[in-house]
Amino acid sequence: MLEGVKGFFRSRALAKYASTEPTRITPIGKIRSAVAFIDVEDTSFNECKVALMNFFRERDIKGDIFFFDFRKLTEGERLITSITTTVLRKDLNWYGRPTREKVDLMLEGEPDMFISLLRKSDFPIHFMAAASKAHFKVGRVQLPGNIFDVVVSDPEDAPISEFGIFREMCKLFEKIQ
Repeated sequence: MLEGVKGFFRSRALAKYASTEPTRITPIGKIRSAVAFIDVEDTSFNECKVALMNFFRERDIKGDIFFFDFRKLTEGERLITSITTTVLRKDLNWYGRPTREKVDLMLEGEPDMFISLLRKSDFPIHFMAAASKAHFKVGRVQLPGNIFDVVVSDPEDAPISEFGIFREMCKLFEKIQ
């Protein structure tokens, strides 16, 4: 029953906050700002973060990187990313919606492009992708409502790291004219 109640509130939140901006596949040369989401639990997250920053810098894109970190930190263990751009478990309400502060921070940059490198299709990334007003949305798992314009997924036989998926996305971006 709790899942049904959660589902109801999630549907209402998506209906209320989802962007109405039309999206489309856009050449990388027309992208001026972007936001990317990566999971700190992925073994390649640091490598991926550096690759994203280089990608943005080389193309003169104002890029923001947000991190999802839902690990339970033990005493003495520290956060390895900026608290400002990290969505923690405590930043989610009871049904999984990120706080208004985190959503506003993502929207503040008015990104042209939204990139999700998360392998999961959980509600927090679903909400952020739906709320984003980006004109071009790219992910690695399609979300309900076909939110992403392009999906670069893992092969069925072997999951790829975030860094590996991002390299594949970059190859695709270069082909889009």
